[in-house]
Amino acid sequence: MRFFGTTWVRHDGGYGLRRVAVAAGSLAAAVAGCLVLRFAYQGLETARVGGFVNLLVIVTFAVCSAIAFRKTWEGFSRRSVDPAREESLRSLRMIGFIGALLAYFFRSLTEAPGEKLRRGEYEAAVVQYEKRRGARTGNPAARKKPKRK
Repeated sequence: MRFFGTTWVRHDGGYGLRRVAVAAGSLAAAVAGCLVLRFAYQGLETARVGGFVNLLVIVTFAVCSAIAFRKTWEGFSRRSVDPAREESLRSLRMIGFIGALLAYFFRSLTEAPGEKLRRGEYEAAVVQYEKRRGARTGNPAARKKPKRK
């Protein structure tokens, strides 16, 4: 929701254009990240560290990217119940940043990332507000007070 402001509420103010820009930007960042990882892998090949280390690096980035994708995707549809656990996974998400960027890209093809979650919270808040607002009738100071006998 970082790039959308309040345009996601009514899908106005360039919402569609912002979604296209976010999708293109996250895909471009993921491609750039892949290129950086490719250069790092070439550095390992040049250093001739061995097949085991090369395989370990590939598996590490693949697993971290898969976990980051899953956690980012889940974060678009529900709030975390354990913030401490999410904090402990932050370094894993940083290693698997390509997965997180791809999750952002795929979600932005259908909606603003996190829009479904925020829309549910927003609609619940509006209903609660209307309920509270409807319970009030007029100015309480203007009400006649019952006389004591």
